[in-house]
Amino acid sequence: MTGLEVRHLTVEYEGVPAVVDATVDVPDGSVLAVLGPSGCGKSTLLRAVAGLEPPTAGTVAWDGRDLAGVPTHRRGFALMFQDGQLFNHLSVARNVGYALRIRRASGIAARVDELLALVGLEGYADRLPGTLSGGERQRVALARSLAVKPRLLLLDEPLSALDAGLRERLAGDLREILRAAGTTALLVTHDHEEAFTVADRIAVMRAGRIVQQGDIGEVWRAPADRETALFLGYARVLEGERAAHLVPGAATVAVRRSALRLDESGELTGRVVSARATPEQVRLVVDVDGVGELDAVGPLDRHPGPGEAVRMSVDRTRTAPIRRDARSAGP
Repeated sequence: MTGLEVRHLTVEYEGVPAVVDATVDVPDGSVLAVLGPSGCGKSTLLRAVAGLEPPTAGTVAWDGRDLAGVPTHRRGFALMFQDGQLFNHLSVARNVGYALRIRRASGIAARVDELLALVGLEGYADRLPGTLSGGERQRVALARSLAVKPRLLLLDEPLSALDAGLRERLAGDLREILRAAGTTALLVTHDHEEAFTVADRIAVMRAGRIVQQGDIGEVWRAPADRETALFLGYARVLEGERAAHLVPGAATVAVRRSALRLDESGELTGRVVSARATPEQVRLVVDVDGVGELDAVGPLDRHPGPGEAVRMSVDRTRTAPIRRDARSAGP
């Protein structure tokens, strides 16, 4: 294959493993998100790919060539951090063109204009970083990272310093920018919504290990284990009789919020614990017979109160079976 290949990579600090036997692929032109909580080893994995951390074992290769011994500045990769690391005394244009000037490239002004248009900052060339918003600064940092047309862009929590609303908007923009540039990218993040928005595939990491990877839809529909399901955003994980009562035949099932709907012909029964009307629907907590308390939704014209008996149906699109195999999955 062409692109990045990481095989059985282990990184240790003074004998303590930070990354353990990690195997991931990033095919040329694709975006992979390594998704995991803080301290799980994802940034260490990124740094090892960049050549900034020596592996204890395993390999990092590009287009089949082992990069062992190849220094960071000769790998053809670009690294973008969460704080952007702009030069505050240089204009936007000079920040974007910095690496091009070092390389004495030709056509720098045209390339800078092209990149500013790509990230939606036409007319910002003469501005200083201190006059920009957080989102604008990250766009400048992205343009600078793309200036030399890296064969791999490494993104280390690039949006985590932004507020939630701006992070959501910029994640969508980042996806479109990477597509338009045809950039191969490896993103590490703790935010599953950011990963879902930006990436083609995800690799879930926990305690230094890749516990599951694949297309986003595949991972979402069948999480590897309980911890993965909860980290991806499922509200509850049910096991045994409780799982089978909700989804017949299921041994373990992850449940999203509002997976139940009020339905007079529904197969589940229970009693309302609490109810709250929103502009679009009624949101309830229901003590479901044989299952326990779960979220449910209903139409505004049906507003049962606490203690009232109700019937419900299951929205199967909001449940997912838990895979029995929780071991590290290869590509």
